[in-house]
Amino acid sequence: MELRQLRYFVTVAEELHFGRAAERLNIVQPAVSQQVARLERELGLRLLDRSSRHVRLTGDGERMLREARAVLAAADQAAEVAAALATGRDGVLRIGTAPGLRDRLERGLTTLRRRTPNLDIQISSGTTAEYLAALRSGRLDVAFVRGEVAATDLTVVELWRDPLSVLVPTAYRADGGVKLIDLAGLPLRLPNDPWLRDELTAACRAAGFEPTIGRPADDLEAAIVEMSTGAPAWTVVYGTACSAAEGALWMGPFAPAMSAPGQLVVADGHCLDELAGAFG
Repeated sequence: MELRQLRYFVTVAEELHFGRAAERLNIVQPAVSQQVARLERELGLRLLDRSSRHVRLTGDGERMLREARAVLAAADQAAEVAAALATGRDGVLRIGTAPGLRDRLERGLTTLRRRTPNLDIQISSGTTAEYLAALRSGRLDVAFVRGEVAATDLTVVELWRDPLSVLVPTAYRADGGVKLIDLAGLPLRLPNDPWLRDELTAACRAAGFEPTIGRPADDLEAAIVEMSTGAPAWTVVYGTACSAAEGALWMGPFAPAMSAPGQLVVADGHCLDELAGAFG
């Protein structure tokens, strides 16, 4: 499926006439007919009812018209952002970011603003799944996420790796690194992070035990208070900086060490080198 095919289809659907659609597109009518027919074959759907007297949308065509308009709007928005960044004009860069990336964001945005002084930055928070959906719909221009990203329709580039640190009761402290098997008796508390959950679950199983999943730790500060004053548990932190209750909890590396990839995700290849250079 090509953007050109979707654009031709939308124009025909709005005009309900191949000749008028061709005039709007400034191309010959056979080219419009061929591309719309090719789109129908690729989708396996009949989008238009055609006769010598009229052209009408089918039920499938009405549904696809809404989707096609959304795709074209997202593509046009991405092109506008890329053009603004490339030429140094004013523009808006909408970023979805993972927690704990303040330093990386500040360095990267400082670099971008040297090239585009009036660049407007809009930063939002959410889950990886929400970011991918927003990139596909054109509501975001770029996202920074941790963990593996399976999205063949998006451009994903690994820019960095964060060490995974374990936060445990001080009694489990191990200066050479904490072995997972030593945590088998403690509940594991994790944030709403599917990649981290799957990664830790797989690592625990490889170490020979099934982790006991405790209550979620979506608010890390609250979880730290609970862990330092209540029932013992352990959690995992990206990076090596965390404010823990002195004496009650200890944070350190795993043995062997574990890490998470930091990914740059964009909807297409526009400005990829510029973004990777600024934030890498």
